[in-house]
Amino acid sequence: MPEDPQGRSDFSRLPHESVQRLTRPLARFLRIEAVAAAVLLFFTVAAVGLANSPWAEAFLGVWETPMGLQIGSLAFVRSMKDWIGDGLMTLFFFLVAVELKRELVLGELRQPRMAALSVSAALGGMAVPAALYLLLQSGQPGEAGWGVVMSTDTAFVIGCLALLKSRIPQSLRVFMLSLAIVDDIGAILVVAIGYGHDLSWSALAFAVVGLAVVRLMALVGIRSIALYVLAGVFIWFAVDRSGVHATISGVLLGLMTPTGRWVSDERLYGILDRVIAYPAGNEGSGDTRDRQSLRLAETAARETLAPAERIQIALHPWVAYLVMPLFAFANAGVSLSPGDLGGSISVAVFVGFALGKPAGILAFTWLALRLGAMRPPELEWKLLAGGGILAGIGFTMALFISNLAFDRSLLDQAKLGIFLASLFSAAVGLAFLFRVTRQKNRAP
Repeated sequence: MPEDPQGRSDFSRLPHESVQRLTRPLARFLRIEAVAAAVLLFFTVAAVGLANSPWAEAFLGVWETPMGLQIGSLAFVRSMKDWIGDGLMTLFFFLVAVELKRELVLGELRQPRMAALSVSAALGGMAVPAALYLLLQSGQPGEAGWGVVMSTDTAFVIGCLALLKSRIPQSLRVFMLSLAIVDDIGAILVVAIGYGHDLSWSALAFAVVGLAVVRLMALVGIRSIALYVLAGVFIWFAVDRSGVHATISGVLLGLMTPTGRWVSDERLYGILDRVIAYPAGNEGSGDTRDRQSLRLAETAARETLAPAERIQIALHPWVAYLVMPLFAFANAGVSLSPGDLGGSISVAVFVGFALGKPAGILAFTWLALRLGAMRPPELEWKLLAGGGILAGIGFTMALFISNLAFDRSLLDQAKLGIFLASLFSAAVGLAFLFRVTRQKNRAP
């Protein structure tokens, strides 16, 4: 047992377990931001490789396996690929909404002038690529895919920035993260408005009732995670049946997640003092005073973190290392054909991402600064240009929207355009930022 300098046993730490020799290095490894992007890239490459291998038919057919349940006349049956896109991706959208709310309440976006810079850049990064795409696809079969080129892939962009480490200022990471979050919310609205189906008002009414119940539960102080999960599942099914894309339920619930703490630090310390005041005796395993105090301390320690923060800590690894890679594995499989390289949809997607994204971000950033937005001094225009190029990496949400916008005959062209634009933007953006920061570090 570890001892302090006075020779006393050190009970101020948790007990040591042999397995920690493995888990601690792994935990430190998983904290690296680039890991999520590396995992996503691995499954993307694997999906493309399998889709162009002798096992392509079997690989692509697995994702079309029907799954679900039927209760009376209500049938919830769809392919495995659709369950991943409509079900598991709801967790991704939920996490994005929680992050957005935390940024609005506690982060950089709570400062209006600072938020205006990221929001304006995100708007430009959505509007200009969509306009370029429509310009190239007007009157053609791929015209409905304008929403594909609007979103930036957060994981890949942050992963690319992580490769540059301390060469870039923290303000660029914050700017790009805020931009990507706003970008994702814009893409979610596009999904809800541009790619919805005929509405069922009765199902929407059930969804609204479910949201009202969740709000009421929060107001009266119900803190059971299980009850909120059950309510969330009910809302998901109601939204799914309404004709609005089911992932919107994740956005709504994420924005409703509280960012305030229930237990203050002062109250926590007071409760911990109570634990110390009643040391363990020899009463056995009954409901003794010291055990009551320990349970109280457990609850207090948990509730010193806001629900939004607890959820983000618990959910982020699952979304980063399971949901998004699984989505990429199911959706990134595209049969590469030389004939698709010059396809009009591939070209329009590439131009929208590779040219429209940086142009829109820089133009709207300049406009925002002219109108009074605030830019950190170290966030130079060269860095903004590099970040704008990286924003052309539009992978997860682009694939998500392309599945809604295109039929099978056009989908491969869209996927090919997404892949080429993402590779181009990552390579050029990293090379540009590397050169800019190298020149800056050499300057006297």
